[in-house]
Amino acid sequence: MSFLRRRSATPAGPEFDVLAMDPGDWPGNLGAGLLPAPDGSCQGVFLRYDLFGGRGPAMIIGNLPEGSPARDVAEGEVPFEVAQLLVALENEEEVTVTGAEDMPVMQGDNLLIVRRLKLSESRISCVQFDRSDNVLVTIAAWDRPITDDLYALLKPLPAELFQQG
Repeated sequence: MSFLRRRSATPAGPEFDVLAMDPGDWPGNLGAGLLPAPDGSCQGVFLRYDLFGGRGPAMIIGNLPEGSPARDVAEGEVPFEVAQLLVALENEEEVTVTGAEDMPVMQGDNLLIVRRLKLSESRISCVQFDRSDNVLVTIAAWDRPITDDLYALLKPLPAELFQQG
């Protein structure tokens, strides 16, 4: 895994807050990946939460800033995070977006407008929302619904989590 922000000679991590669940709140394994741009800047962060004992992730949460090429998907294509979930599960089935529904959700004192994506693979749940800093958060879960309780667990992770050491 490469860490990409070029503040110094050694890339350090993303230049935006990563909204996700604290690893201490999750009973499984956590993996993180950064999407590099050619100039070394960070084009996104995704976190993979594994509850299945190494047999694949239960959830992937992506944070993609404005301008990230991973945000550009054609009509009917799945978000980057869903594609990563399928790759991690070694599932080669073609999955498409069949619809979307906007719904209001409270996260603490903030009102989020969450897009719930409907996918051709019913075992995948996927939601997206835009943060006030124009970072798109996408949550993709395998074989478990995404409920409103999950949004209460989301918070910015400390930058040290992404520092190369």
